[in-house]
Amino acid sequence: MAISYLINLTFTTKIFYNKYFMRALITTIFLLLIFAGCGKDKQPAIPYVYVNLQLYPNTLDYIPVGGYKYIDNYGYRGIVVYRMLPEEFAVYERCCPYDPDKTGAKIVVDASGTTCTDPVCGSKFILYDGSPYDGPSPFSLQPYRHSYDGETLLIYN
Repeated sequence: MAISYLINLTFTTKIFYNKYFMRALITTIFLLLIFAGCGKDKQPAIPYVYVNLQLYPNTLDYIPVGGYKYIDNYGYRGIVVYRMLPEEFAVYERCCPYDPDKTGAKIVVDASGTTCTDPVCGSKFILYDGSPYDGPSPFSLQPYRHSYDGETLLIYN
């Protein structure tokens, strides 16, 4: 009997809140949500350039596994295509994401063939996923969408 009384009392007790307290609580939560997103580093915008390109990486535009190819006159400052596996590619904009407005900010693949460097700011990136690993840039390389059907590599945005 005592247990059923406690359960009944627990679930039927009404708690009255002060309406001013609730307004202040809701306002505080709202302001915290707004200001939580402020002050984060935003990647500088690389100007949009329409890209729709077909490559034939097994024949005409041969790219060996572990190799790369520069494609000039496409994208903002060119495109680099890296072939990770026979069926897997990584495609990036050559413009450095750290400061895309600087003249000459264009990545160059290093002698290792797996990393690239921007000679202007010194940022270094991994070609597998475009992430930075050294230098001032906290931003990854801008990837392009692509699809491969075993013969044709379609690059687009």
